[in-house]
Amino acid sequence: MIDWRLEKFEQIDSTSTHCVARAKDGEPAGLAVMAGRQTAGRGSRGRDWQSPEGNLFLSVLLRPELPVAALGVFPLLAGLAVVDAVRIMAPKAKPPMLKWPNDILWENAKLAGVLIDAQPEAGQIGWLVIGMGLNLAASPAIAERRTACLADLGIEVTPVDAAYAVLAALSIRLDDFATFGVEAIQDSWLDQAHPVGTYLTVRGAGAETGGRFAGLSSSGELLLRVESRIEKFQTGEILLGH
Repeated sequence: MIDWRLEKFEQIDSTSTHCVARAKDGEPAGLAVMAGRQTAGRGSRGRDWQSPEGNLFLSVLLRPELPVAALGVFPLLAGLAVVDAVRIMAPKAKPPMLKWPNDILWENAKLAGVLIDAQPEAGQIGWLVIGMGLNLAASPAIAERRTACLADLGIEVTPVDAAYAVLAALSIRLDDFATFGVEAIQDSWLDQAHPVGTYLTVRGAGAETGGRFAGLSSSGELLLRVESRIEKFQTGEILLGH
């Protein structure tokens, strides 16, 4: 289990940006940073992450002694940890669903997201920062997306309590990865994600590709059955349904 060193800020530009700077300065693994508000929160694909007070904004620093090829497991692992924490905080609610690669959905509305920053060094992961945003009290508007928060379910959780729940769940998932390998993480992720066969549209680089979800590659890439072939995607915005 990781002995997290949780630092709390009333306001910060971005918990992930702060962790990245600390990583570059040589900070040891185990740093966790949370903020009541972010003035420059970051989402996936360069988007801003709206940061209303009352939601969880948490980033952690890891230094896994792993090859760069292992990076693909961490968005899956972090997403599982957030789902695990939500299950504990809202045990009577319908469980969230994972959407590749870094979204956590409730009733197809975005409840949480994961952001990965990493620095490769000689083919290894020099450091890794996992940023996690979880809507607790408010559902920020996202263009063309539905959003949700735990308050919608009648669940009231403080950001500090949510941070400790996520960190505990993340420790367990990291231990599972170290003990049982990437296959165990992928199997757990697939059990809680959009089912194999779900129609997905992958949007990226000015193009869209539609097909049926066919699972994950050994390195965590999305596999999509497009007509009679399987295509692999390392990144992209995923839309559920036609």
